Amino acid sequence: MNELKHVAIIMDGNGRWAKKNRIKTALGHRRGVEALRDIIRYSSDEGIFALSIYAFSTENWKRSKEEIESLMQLIVDFFRSEIDELDEKNVNIRILGDINGLPEKQRTVVLKAQERTSNNTGLRLNIALNYGARAEIVHAAKQLAQKAFQGDLSVEEITEETFENHLYTVGLPPVDLLIRTSGEQRLSNFLLYQLAYAEMIFPEVLWPDYTVEMYQTHLKEFANRERRFGGRKG
Repeated sequence: MNELKHVAIIMDGNGRWAKKNRIKTALGHRRGVEALRDIIRYSSDEGIFALSIYAFSTENWKRSKEEIESLMQLIVDFFRSEIDELDEKNVNIRILGDINGLPEKQRTVVLKAQERTSNNTGLRLNIALNYGARAEIVHAAKQLAQKAFQGDLSVEEITEETFENHLYTVGLPPVDLLIRTSGEQRLSNFLLYQLAYAEMIFPEVLWPDYTVEMYQTHLKEFANRERRFGGRKG
């Protein structure tokens, strides 16, 4: 059976779930947070090392002003309501993305959550906010280029390891399993480097209807898959 250290989830389908149930999109996102809460708890209780979730991409700023405002408020509400339990469960929170690009209130809340849980040694909960994988890769490349220009790093010293040390996910293992709900089968600029050899599952269910039982099924499916990493069987 495959060892599972790092799960990544694209929580897709909140808007479609809201439309299906004839309610406002903002309520669909709030229902999605309830589903997320259960998945975080289960991942923590089962001893999964890292869980990375796609909460808000750099492309999401293109959405309507009303939806963006509801998502930004949801960020604040999530951390205010969940931080005590997450800290109590020894969860270590890391924000992936350009935190400086967030509004001041949201930036303050997420920075406080990171600081409060920085010494926790349980589940590494990585929340992608104002995140884009291409921007992350370019950011890492610029940092390496600057060090090389200053003479702090030679070209020969630029390896996969040194590159990975300049990504938002520094210190984390590569993603083993990606789950994207709603049936869409694309990565949408999420953890492109870290997903190089990840197994992928694309359930049809919309995110607000995603359950712990479904999650358990997908973890079992991953465990039974054959992973070759470019090699051959036998």
